[in-house]
Amino acid sequence: MSKLQEQLKRHEGLMLKAYKCTSNRTTIGYGRNLDDKGITQAEADLMLENDVLFLMSVLPAKISFFNELDKARADVLVNMAFNLGVNGLLGFKKMLAAIDDGYFTRAAAEMLDSKWARQVGDRALELAEQMRVGEYK
Repeated sequence: MSKLQEQLKRHEGLMLKAYKCTSNRTTIGYGRNLDDKGITQAEADLMLENDVLFLMSVLPAKISFFNELDKARADVLVNMAFNLGVNGLLGFKKMLAAIDDGYFTRAAAEMLDSKWARQVGDRALELAEQMRVGEYK
């Protein structure tokens, strides 16, 4: 790390959650102005990768059968947790029970019979079908 980077870290300070700076700009990290600069495609891809890795590490502890699922069905749960949060996903008790019992058609129906499905539309349709058949579209 360069002396300049060390100095900027010291002067800017680190904020891991977005905040409004003294100029009323949405800011994060070491003074990154999100309103004017935003983030790059590479930064967005890295954030997505980190978020998926985090969920893949957390879900097995929360869902006992997670590691027994085929990749396509496990990925449905990761996708839903990404969208809803882990606790939101865990609220789908009937769906999770159906998956645990190996009733994937019933699990897909439970997914579609939800407020979430009405909110996300085509995403829910695609994920329910992926859950039902165990393959990506």
